[in-house]
Amino acid sequence: MAVRTGMRKIWLAAALALLPAWLSASPPARASEPVVATDARLAGDGERTRLVIDLSRSVPLGAFTLADPYRVVVDIPDVIFALPASAGQEGRGLVSAYRFGLFAPGKARIVMDLTDPVTVDKAFVLEPMDDQPARLVIDLVRTDRSTFLKAVAAPLRATEQPEMPKADVAAAGDVRPVIVLDPGHGGVDSGAVNAKFGVTEKQLVLTIARKLQHQLEETGRYRVLMTRTKDTYISLGQRVRFARENEAKLFISLHADSLGSHDGDVRGATIYTISDRASDAEAQRLADSENKADMIAGLDLSEEPADVAGILFDLAQRETRNFSALFARSLAGSVSGVARMHKSPLKSAGFKVLKAPDVPSVLFELGYLSSAKDLELMTSSQWQDSVTDAMAVAIEAYFAAQRPRDRATVALPASVDRASAKPVAVTAP
Repeated sequence: MAVRTGMRKIWLAAALALLPAWLSASPPARASEPVVATDARLAGDGERTRLVIDLSRSVPLGAFTLADPYRVVVDIPDVIFALPASAGQEGRGLVSAYRFGLFAPGKARIVMDLTDPVTVDKAFVLEPMDDQPARLVIDLVRTDRSTFLKAVAAPLRATEQPEMPKADVAAAGDVRPVIVLDPGHGGVDSGAVNAKFGVTEKQLVLTIARKLQHQLEETGRYRVLMTRTKDTYISLGQRVRFARENEAKLFISLHADSLGSHDGDVRGATIYTISDRASDAEAQRLADSENKADMIAGLDLSEEPADVAGILFDLAQRETRNFSALFARSLAGSVSGVARMHKSPLKSAGFKVLKAPDVPSVLFELGYLSSAKDLELMTSSQWQDSVTDAMAVAIEAYFAAQRPRDRATVALPASVDRASAKPVAVTAP
């Protein structure tokens, strides 16, 4: 009996000794908790390459390929990517680069740019084991173009496109002018990146857009809508449609450019308007880069709707471009008092995001992430406040200059698809 009592005391003491460690141990991840990606790496060569991403728990995945350029797209449920800003910028083997982020509500996307056509040999997720995390694994094997094209996915359906934020239906009777702010990039499309300081264009312009939204809403004179309010991807076409469907009177797309390391001395803000021909080579380069956003996000663009044609459409577009140029000059004049401007601050090129025929639109490049001086300013809360103040002044001046005038509503021909065009107003002679 004494032996049994002694043994019970020993077992109890051992259990009590282990209790604090047991209490402090992290509980297993629950299915309701977000999945976190903690590390990513490439391995292999020009014949076979593997991408591995460490996850806090396993997730289902789907993978498909896109051509011209060659890409592999991996879709997974909502994931928080806790990876360095530089992750994916350097390739290896068959992968020249890759990117990741939210693509739509509840969906994350990984897009790999390829050096050659490939076959997706394996795509799976390993369950966590012992002290190892769950691992997403994509194995790529080099193949020929003919084989690759046979495996290319059919064009994505409209239902697979990211969802746009909805306008406030309760404001249907609100007669205040609508201003749409468009923070560029987002989600799987990071835009420009300064890896050294961990700054991404998508997050910087979202921060500044929110400040400008607050500034404008405080005046009470405008309805201000955002194409995105969080780090998610919105296609270029959806941004334009969002502005048109909400009958915006002004559309401002915010960006921050980046150049190569040898161009670190190039700096300053630039304001762009739409044009069939770029004003210079730099404007063309930027337009080409920005127009690739949908491709970067892994969208198939083979079924983009054709542009609407017609003389009334052209007339409306011509007037819209005049208003866009007017606002661009007002914006440049106002911002130049608080921010360093590019040596050529007003430019034009064929930006897809500025192509709404009946919404005056500008693309505002706030500066260059590749410039140490611009980066320091753009990430400063004081500079952000000054610039958004100046933008608000320019917007107020723009609308104040539009004194009441006789305007006649001219409907586009009935044959025009209402989803891509709507009646527009032109100034009566």
